[in-house]
Parts: sequence; C-alpha cells; structure tokens
Amino acid sequence: MAFLKTQELTKERFSLLLLDLEEYYFEQHTAYHVTTSSKKERKVRGSFKVCSRSAIFDPDDFSEPILKIPLRDCKKIEFVESENNPFDEPRPSVISILCVQVIYIKESNVIAPYRNERGAKKLTFQLEGWSKTEDVVQTLLQLHRASCLEKLGDQTAMIAANLQSRLARSSFDKNCFQSVAEMPHMECAVEMVMPLVCNPGHVCITDESLYFQPLNGYPEQVIQIQLHRVRRIYKRRHGLRPLGLEVFCTENDFCSDIYLKFYNTADRDEIYYYIASFLENHMMEHTAESYMLQWQRGHLSNYQYLLHLNNLADRSCNDLSQYPIFPWVIADYTSAQLDMTNAATFRDLSKPVGALNKERLDRLLARYRGMPEPRFLYGSHYSSPGYVLFYLVRVAPEHMLCLQNGRYDHADRMFNSICDTWKNCLEGATDFKELIPEFYGDDCSFLENKRSLGLGRRQNGSLVGDVVLPAWASDTRDFLQKHKTALESQYVSENLHEWIDLVFGFKQRGSEAVAAHNVFHPLTYEGGIDCDSIEDPDQRIAMLTQILEFGQTPKQLFTIPHPQRITPRFHNITRSPSSNSPVSDLSPASQSEDSSFEDLTEESRKLAWANMGNLKPLSSHKIHKEAVTGIAVTRDGAAIFSTSQDSTLKMFSKELKDFQRSMSFSNMALSSCLMLENGKTVVCSSWDNNVYFYSIPYGRRQDTLMGHDDAVSEMCWFDDRLYTASWDSTVKVWQCASDSSSRHKRSQFQLLAELEHDAGVNTIGLNPAGTLLASGCKDGTVTIWDTSSYGTLQQVHCHTGTIHHMAFSPDSRHVLSVGADSCMKVLDVQTGMVISSVKAEEEQR
Repeated sequence: MAFLKTQELTKERFSLLLLDLEEYYFEQHTAYHVTTSSKKERKVRGSFKVCSRSAIFDPDDFSEPILKIPLRDCKKIEFVESENNPFDEPRPSVISILCVQVIYIKESNVIAPYRNERGAKKLTFQLEGWSKTEDVVQTLLQLHRASCLEKLGDQTAMIAANLQSRLARSSFDKNCFQSVAEMPHMECAVEMVMPLVCNPGHVCITDESLYFQPLNGYPEQVIQIQLHRVRRIYKRRHGLRPLGLEVFCTENDFCSDIYLKFYNTADRDEIYYYIASFLENHMMEHTAESYMLQWQRGHLSNYQYLLHLNNLADRSCNDLSQYPIFPWVIADYTSAQLDMTNAATFRDLSKPVGALNKERLDRLLARYRGMPEPRFLYGSHYSSPGYVLFYLVRVAPEHMLCLQNGRYDHADRMFNSICDTWKNCLEGATDFKELIPEFYGDDCSFLENKRSLGLGRRQNGSLVGDVVLPAWASDTRDFLQKHKTALESQYVSENLHEWIDLVFGFKQRGSEAVAAHNVFHPLTYEGGIDCDSIEDPDQRIAMLTQILEFGQTPKQLFTIPHPQRITPRFHNITRSPSSNSPVSDLSPASQSEDSSFEDLTEESRKLAWANMGNLKPLSSHKIHKEAVTGIAVTRDGAAIFSTSQDSTLKMFSKELKDFQRSMSFSNMALSSCLMLENGKTVVCSSWDNNVYFYSIPYGRRQDTLMGHDDAVSEMCWFDDRLYTASWDSTVKVWQCASDSSSRHKRSQFQLLAELEHDAGVNTIGLNPAGTLLASGCKDGTVTIWDTSSYGTLQQVHCHTGTIHHMAFSPDSRHVLSVGADSCMKVLDVQTGMVISSVKAEEEQR
C-alpha cells in the first residue's frame, strides 16, 4: 500500500520507528553484545546505533531481540580498557553501560508490544573497530547529559546543536552523482520526512537529478530522483512552518517519492524554483480552481478530485498530523443490501460528523454557549495521527507502537468493526473522525490481519483479527468496491461540494463555520498560534507537540461557496463510437452551427437563448461623435457613464433622458470605463497610455495612473485589484490600498505583476470569482491566467485576426471570444480546446 512505500526501501529489522518521537539516529558501528555467565563469555554480533536519546543494539541473529537503552535511564557510561596479560592475546576496550531500564523489541522476531525490563543492569558492547570506542563513549556521554537536563527545551536545544554540528562537519559526497558531467546547483542540510520520523542529511540538486544523502546512511547511502521524471512538486507546511517540499514522480499516487524538510525557507524556495523552472515545459502547476473545473466537467472522479484538494491543502501521507482526509459517505452499515438509489443510504454531506446527531450536537452547543473565548464546539479533531493509525494498525503496527510508546491501544478501542466505528462517530462524546483514502482504494490489506498480529483480546473474549464488515459486503474486496461506487454515485456527486465547503472551503472558518457547527479548537487552524512568538522553549515545544498530535485543519482553498458538480448531457453517453454511434452524438463541438452553443452548461440551458430575439429597445440616444467603447452604470441606475473614441467621458441622466456632464482627459480616444465598488469613482483607460480616475461627487479628474508604454485597451477591477491591458503586449496587475476607496492616488497603487504577451493585448476579462483572467491579443491568441500565481493555464491561437472582446461563462468553464475574423468561438478553460465556432456575416464586437 502507498502508505508503506518508504518502508520498502529497506529489508532491515531495524527501523527509525524504534526511536522515540522527535529522536534522531546519528551513527552505527558493527559491534558485539558481550555477556558472561558461569565464567563463559558469549558474543552476539550486530549493529550498535547511537541515537539522540537512546542507544540501540540490533543483532544480526533475528532470533535475538533488539535492545533499546534510553540514555536518561543510564547511571554510568564508561570506556573500559581491559588489562592485557603480555602472554595472552590483546583484549579490546569495551563500552560499559549501567542502566535501570532496557527495552526488548521484536523478541523471536515478532512485531509485538515492547517488553520493558526495569532494574539495575550492566551491558557491555565491544566494537569491531576498537579505535573508535572512546569517541563513541564521549558521544554517548554528551547525549546522556542532554537527556538528563531538567527542561525539555534545554534537551532539545542541546540535541539540535549536536545535529547541526554533525551536518556542518559533513557534506554531500559528489562521488554519488550518476554522471561525471552533472553540474551541481546547490546543496544544503535537510531532513527527509517519513510518517512519524525525520532523517537528517544533505540534499544536492544538479542539472539532472535531485539527491538526498542521509547522515547515517539509512535506509540507503543516497536517494536519487531524476528531474525529468518529476510530475508534481508542492511547497509544504511542516511543523506549522513553511519548510517542506514534496516531490511526486506520478500524477495520481497520493504518496510522494520524497518529502524534505529544510532548516530555512529560502533554501526550500530556491530548490523549488529550480525544479519548477526545469520542469516548466514538462508539467503544469495546477490550482484548486483548475482542478475544480476539471471535476465539474467530469474529467476527474470524486476520488481524484479529493486527492488533489488534499495535496493542495498540505495533506501528505508522510505527515500523519496532516494525512489526507476523505468523508464518510455511507450511513447504512446494517442492511443486508446496499440501496444506492435511496438518499437515506448516504450521510448528510452538508454537516460535519459532529453535527450529524442532533442530541449530541445540542449538548455540545450548550457547552459552547457557556465557554469563554476562544470558543470551540469540538474538543477533538476529524483527523489526527492517532486516528490514521487507528485505521491502519494492521498494516502499520510499528507506527502504532512508535506513537504509543511501544503499546497497542486497548483491544476494545481498536478498529474492530465498520458498523461500530460509524456508530461511535455518531454517538461518541469526543469521536468526530472522518475517513482516509484507503477506504476508497484497491488495497484491502488494512482491513485484514494477514500478519496474525497479536493486537489483544476484547472483553468478550474474542481476539482482535480482521475488521468486521457490514452485512452488505461479502468480503473486503466487495466492501471497497461498493464503497468506491458510493463515492462516485449520483447522490455524492451532487452533494460533495457541501463537504468540501466544510473541510477546504468557506465554511471552514469565521461566521460561516459557526453557522455550520464546524468550529474546532483554535490550535488546529493554520495561523491559530505563532509558536515562534512563545519565548519559553518548554512551552513552545509543548504547544507544538500538542498541535501536531491533536491534528490540523487543512489549508483553506476556497473562500466562496464551492459550485455543484455539473455534468453536460453528452457526458452521460457511455457507448463507444462505432458505425451505429456517430461522433456527433458524443461531441458538442461537431454539431451543426445552429446548435453549436446548445447544452454547453446547465446555466446556458437556463438562459433561454430563443427569447433573446424578443428584447425591445426602450430608447436610443446619440451622445458621442465616435464609437462608444465603454459603459458604466451607478448602483441606483440613475446615471450612465460612457467613454468613446471621441476622447470624452459623458454622464447620461436616466431621469432627464439627456447627458449632463462631458469630460475630456486628453485628445486621445478613451478605450473603456468601469465603476468602482464605492459608486463614487469612474475609471477610464486611454490610448494615451494612461488610466484616469474621475470623481463623481466632485465632478473632476481625481488622479492619473501612468502605467503603460502604449495605448491602454481595456481594464477589469476585482477585490481592490486593477487589471490593465495594453497594446504594449502586457497586462499589468495593480493592488489598491484598502483605505483608498474614496480617494485613489497614484501612490496607493502597487504593481503586483506584469503578464507578458507576444502581441498587443486588445481585451481582457475576469471570471465571476476573480480567480481566472482571459486576455485576447491582436494576433488572435487567447491566454488564460491564474490570478493567484499569475501563471499561464492555457494559450490558444483561435482567431485569424484581432480579438475584439471576450467573456467567461457564469460557471467559469468556458470563454466566449469574438474577433476581426467575424467568428464567435467558445473555448474550454480546462482543456484549451475550441469546442464551438460560429461564423457571422460581419465583425462582432
């Protein structure tokens, strides 16, 4: 299973999971564990491993247990130089450890709870390389002093200093390069992140590959990822800090090929941008908006879409405190047959798990109302390391033992039954957990105790074995198949957007979260607390540990309601093209021109295009000498402002049915106008390269923005951002200060981005959410931009002449453009395909 991909790198019995949480494995030495009984000496060969909080001996003989000696329980660690008799063979020096606790792991080579043996005990280890014995003892003594410090913050600081010293004294071994011709770009110290553990080392990036070399040589001497194989890269938030980088060599696998944690953000960003620039022609950086459009059109399944959202929200299978989240979708685990045509079969996706039971919710609300600020409804989260391993204990027992100090949970609290787990999520006072991706995958091993693990005996006397399935599932494969079918069902497809609103969207925070009964402890939210601002190191570490173990709310991806999934009619046709099923039945783009705009979206069907011909003009007024280029209307509809190629801005009074004002900023044509949200300012663009701000209350020019080197052709405004298009082949994005709604001064506009084109830009348009920008050029090219990253999503040459105007469909799935070639075209935002085209008798503007 994907979760265990990192474990496949080694077949050793030793694992980093044998360490304590937040512990590091530094070095290993071939050694002998020496025991003496009845004057007879016995030596067991193995590996002596020096860790930041313990010493571990891993015997070569798998019948022998692994010994773990916590350094805090050591009373004496010394270098013993044996007395040599000149007539005998020389005897090597040894490491002698007097301790009060030894932990025995994997006795008889069985994964089981650890056995702790308490009481004074002396252990002796003899290194094969005798000369290193004294150095190893000195290292152990230094780490022992750190483990015995009273304050946890002091312990952590001393261990961190030891680690940084080791990293500073070493560097990446360039002999590990795959090719002698490789050119290194940079290297730095990092940690490789795996579930529950981190492994320090050095990363080196070249013009061909990304390399990671562990400080301890575990699990391999070097890990290589060829850059041309990389398909996705993500910046990650790790330990609440922007230090992570995750690299994927696959498109859909939710487990990455490597996850690195850097010691500073600048190093992380440099490697990220180096890889991104290398891959700019090999991969596309997707946004939540672009995935949403694919999902809406049915190009992504519900499962794939949820995986992509989890990825974008910093969820990773390498970080159990931020493991991918999937919803419970079925509510019926008792019936003999699963009826997916009955809505009662499914869980209400508009509510969080904690709000599904009204009686429990009422109790939680009563407590919430009497709680001081900051208030929260749920004292536990829907995703945490404990919950993830609750589900995965049968395939990841060592992770559970690592998390719970060498113990499994009580047998009756284990994941014993699907039905009982769902029932507890509905009725339990503190159980609000959701599911994980494995419930909708193909690997059913997490539901079966194939390894015959001794997970305990329940109060009814039964052993914990396979998970008990619902009556409607014949076996584990049947359960997963029906669960996957339910996730992709019509009911879930029509309602999944409501669950996304709760977990990734606008109901995650603020007043909408309160109204939706979706308020969790403030520590679970990104930015809920700044750990770096806590001066006391003990409090800071305790707070960070609490946050990581409690669980974290995903990064918020959407701040407006998520649209419902819309499937065009032609997607419902599942038959393959044949002589009996012409292509025109399957593709709207191939239909006749008379119906080429029919059935593109649900919205288009509601617009009733046939009624457009019934519209009648109420009045007509000629107030300009040249072509009108822009119209803006006041909120109350009393005044209409228009710009023209005659260089004037005019105000027309609806009541007087005549124009009242005329304003000229220069002798050059005005190309467009728009009304700001305050209703007091009209913005005009001009062929003289400037943008003018006109104050309606004062009746005069308020300010001028000189932003381009050629005519400004059109403008858009959204959320205090001004987008200006120009014949100088650029679109510029300006940020307006939030306090400048009534007086726009040039100094209050900051240039955020400059979007380069190959030809003059003649028109631009924003989608309703302001997340996508379309630009049309004089060479007939349409470019679609992501307004959050200013990256190009699509670039399509679809007209043979200048593009005059363009607009997004209400659902943002299509762009309509008209041009000098007399064509009106519809472009699919996600695929970049022209799906419809109509040729008119004259130019459309």
